[in-house]
Amino acid sequence: MAQTSIWQQILDPSHRADPFPLYAELRKTPVVREEDGSYVVSTYREIVALLHDPRLSSEMRNLPELGADTPAQASEEGPAELPPNVIQADPPEHDRIRRQLTWNFGPPHRPGRVDSMIPDLLEIVTSEIDGFTGKEQLGTTRVDIVDDFAYPFPVTVICRLLGVPREDEALFQAMSDAVIKAIDPSTGGIAEQQRRRAKATADLGQYFAELLDARHGQPGDDLLSGLLSGDGPEAPMSYEQILSNAALLLVAGHETTVNLITNGMLTLLRHPEVLDRLRRGAEPDLATRVVEELLRYEPPVQFLSNRYALDDIEVAGTTIPKGSPVNLVLAAGSRDPGGVPNPDRFDPDREHNEHLGFGGGIHYCFGAPLARPETQIALTELARRLKNPRLVADPPPYRPNPTLRGPRHLLVDIDGVNPAQHRPP
Repeated sequence: MAQTSIWQQILDPSHRADPFPLYAELRKTPVVREEDGSYVVSTYREIVALLHDPRLSSEMRNLPELGADTPAQASEEGPAELPPNVIQADPPEHDRIRRQLTWNFGPPHRPGRVDSMIPDLLEIVTSEIDGFTGKEQLGTTRVDIVDDFAYPFPVTVICRLLGVPREDEALFQAMSDAVIKAIDPSTGGIAEQQRRRAKATADLGQYFAELLDARHGQPGDDLLSGLLSGDGPEAPMSYEQILSNAALLLVAGHETTVNLITNGMLTLLRHPEVLDRLRRGAEPDLATRVVEELLRYEPPVQFLSNRYALDDIEVAGTTIPKGSPVNLVLAAGSRDPGGVPNPDRFDPDREHNEHLGFGGGIHYCFGAPLARPETQIALTELARRLKNPRLVADPPPYRPNPTLRGPRHLLVDIDGVNPAQHRPP
């Protein structure tokens, strides 16, 4: 019987609660070839180099198993496949799409969009925590940080940003779950993953097509309306590309933030001294430092799959042959002792905190300017307002997906809720 590789063990859901010892083993060999011909890269410097290497492609068409001539076509299962979104494209197409998205999202063209959302973020968080008061049982309140807070908060935010009706939450949650399941590298081969991903994304695109049709002649101030109007310096994004990238932003805009907030609260409850510092509010920049350390210590995105070598690439003495699939294990790289001292210690007071929590290179996380303040506000208000929070189970149950790692539930008992200190205007 063949021995299970470290990478296969990492993909096994039984290791989801604590994959970090496996990551430490993986780093002993910076580049590992798996039986299926894929390569796994786990050390900080090597991952950073590959994130900036144009020979590593994100375009599925470069996978020999699919081929560059594979057309997007309709099937009996659903609508036609959509074109690649911004994280599935290489330059120059990637650069063009990203400029169009950035023009409507934030700096330098819309510098006030995220800043103007801060009062809304605080208002939503305040409302969600106020809702905890209806859950008292025998003097104790039990809340699920995931279902009662970490999921509804970023969902509401991304709905407002994109202009998605809030009442459609249940609908797009199901579609989003299908996309997340499709990108799980532990389920099926690469070509099968791509087929599932294309089908799930096409279903989301069909949903957004109905929203866009309603906006013709009646644009709003939301991101979808901006993309539809095409008021940037380049030619407007095609209708199909708007659908593809809207589907990406909806999924990526809340799934990763849910995990970041939940991982953050779990980590703070395991480190009550940091939670107490955040509660007291005597350090104005502490929330910023806490979130940056969380992105390194307990990142919501564990690794990047579906990357392909366009040429032979030598990495740490190993040659990755042209056409090979490559997995970049960001979470292992962020805990590499060669990149940061004492990497397994949660320490928001680090002087130098280099992490891969938002990836890097041309595909650096598009939503980072929003995810940071979302998480800072969420964790600060939870710390200030929850009375005597304590974990019900440690470790909590985790989602099975190894890529987007986070608890499925995070049950916390509290003795009540403090009044909001800063009511939104």
